[in-house]
Amino acid sequence: MEEKQIQWEMLSPEEKKKQLFLNQKQFLDTFLEKHAISQAQYDKSLGDLREKMGMHGVN
Repeated sequence: MEEKQIQWEMLSPEEKKKQLFLNQKQFLDTFLEKHAISQAQYDKSLGDLREKMGMHGVN
């Protein structure tokens, strides 16, 4: 098995959820950095993502 797959499978469901959130946030960060979305769109999307995933305390 690939190293990343093994590491992923060892994570708890909550850790997997947090990692998925951080991956999605990184996409938003990249879109904002490349001016593909506005700051307002970023703020709305990140807020929606936090709400839907229950990640209010995660940066």
